[in-house]
Amino acid sequence: MRKIAAFADKAHGDQQRKYAEERYIEHPLRVMRICKSYGYPLPVLAAAILHDVLEDTDTTPKQVKEFLATLMNERDASHTLALVTELTDVYTKHQYPRVNRRRRKAMEATRMEIISAEAQTIKYADIIDNVKEIVEHDPDFAAVFLRECRMLVQGMKKGNTNMREKTIEVLKKEMKRLRTHSMYS
Repeated sequence: MRKIAAFADKAHGDQQRKYAEERYIEHPLRVMRICKSYGYPLPVLAAAILHDVLEDTDTTPKQVKEFLATLMNERDASHTLALVTELTDVYTKHQYPRVNRRRRKAMEATRMEIISAEAQTIKYADIIDNVKEIVEHDPDFAAVFLRECRMLVQGMKKGNTNMREKTIEVLKKEMKRLRTHSMYS
């Protein structure tokens, strides 16, 4: 895991978490730990660490595959890359500049309904890790983000059932916290 984390950390370079004074790699590591707590194997854990590399860096799928081939057998490396690819947003502002955010996120939610159960599970962990921080530090955006996450989870039904239920609980809790925060702001 250390070599995979080092690769992802190098790929993310100087990126920082938006709302925390920490290197970006801390988020994928937390996502990986959530997946690990549910007993997932190396290809899934590696994909959890690498889940934002293709989307948020200049790293190519070929570079990821070549790196993974130094650590895993061909089947596991291909599996990990497939999961990372499934988790990489397709309907981005860059690719669809004339489509507004709400529509792009709806299109992405529809796409996420058909990705693999393992990729959906990683996405649950990603949501769990992101939600608390966003509600705490950006309550105005949090309302939009929570709505988008609920839309995603509503359609993603193939992932780990227990983690999906946990994600739904976290979303409800954070929505309640946001409402309480809004009442007193």
